Amino acid sequence: MATMSSAEQMRAYRGPAVLRFGFRPFFLLASLWAVVVMAVFLPMLAGRLDLPTALAPIDWHVHELLYGYLSAVVAGFLLTSVPNWTGKLPVVGTPLLWLASIWLAGRFAMLVSAWIGGLAASAIDMAFLLALGFVVAREIFADRTTRNIKVLAVLGVLIMGNGLFHLEAAADIGEGHGKRLGVAAAVLLIMLIGGRIVPSFTRNWLVRRTPGRLPKPFGRFDILVLGVSVVALIAWVFAPDARPTAMFLLIAALFNLARLARWAGERTAAEPLVAILHIAYAFVPAGFALVAISIIRPDIVAPSGAVHGWTAGAIGLMPLAVMTRTSLNHTGRALTAQRPVVMIYVAAFIGALARIAAAFGSAPNMLLDVAALCWIAAFMGFLIVYVPLLMRRTA
Repeated sequence: MATMSSAEQMRAYRGPAVLRFGFRPFFLLASLWAVVVMAVFLPMLAGRLDLPTALAPIDWHVHELLYGYLSAVVAGFLLTSVPNWTGKLPVVGTPLLWLASIWLAGRFAMLVSAWIGGLAASAIDMAFLLALGFVVAREIFADRTTRNIKVLAVLGVLIMGNGLFHLEAAADIGEGHGKRLGVAAAVLLIMLIGGRIVPSFTRNWLVRRTPGRLPKPFGRFDILVLGVSVVALIAWVFAPDARPTAMFLLIAALFNLARLARWAGERTAAEPLVAILHIAYAFVPAGFALVAISIIRPDIVAPSGAVHGWTAGAIGLMPLAVMTRTSLNHTGRALTAQRPVVMIYVAAFIGALARIAAAFGSAPNMLLDVAALCWIAAFMGFLIVYVPLLMRRTA
């Protein structure tokens, strides 16, 4: 009896449309959780809302955006892209439902960790990234190539960051290594994945237009940028206040800015779906620079605010850029950003700028409110526009 190809098996799937591909449930869950976390954070911080979590409001906020929202985005992207990279059948149906359920269990456990205990909440929360790592590793190693192992390695760093976060919370160490390691893993994922998709998608779009400059392909310079950035991020994770760390961060900012300039982003203004990839990546060097300045002159830029160049900027915009494009591409829609999608990008961009501006100490309370509202508007906009698309069966 002949076996069906992967494409034939996908077409033969007759379960719920939302479980047909990894991006469908996880992009929806990521966006919904991004809205919920931000909507309740400011009332928590102001003491007007008390959730049954064992974490302080700021720690719960950080954890749920890094290891809740972001982990769902990473899952949606990897569960969709790894099959394309390896030629293997995607995780669909019941296994995908189990993964989504484990993620949901982690969010609920962290929300009620004061009731069930920190150890139980940590174990339930850690289960998702470990399960995702197992699924991704199985597919990557079955492919018998080493090209994608670096993505798996960074996913491993994200898992370690989550474990360290829980360890620090349980031991009340308070050094913040788990937070910084999570941010560093997120930045590296954006650099790795962005370094693959930004020039590729830009080239694909530009070659159909008038002749002109095209993005430089991945090469030795990109490897150098990644190496410099890894050194800078390691220094920041373990010595966040040291002057040499600031020097490494500034060098990494310049290298990443040069890398971005090689991708012909100035030619993409006519298509926001492509341009947003460049804008999102621009927050990577911006984050390096802001954190460096906060080390040298904390009186100018607050260290706790400087990191939002990465978190509100790159970790906010790049997932939106990837989610909007991936959702259109894998549901058979035209790869162009209509006005509602552009408004999503605008809201996220304004929110990122407002949060960064708040780090400089000018009208911080108002800017924090603006940043939070823009973040909520962006991800709520994604839900409004894409829920019908992601819940509907396509060819």
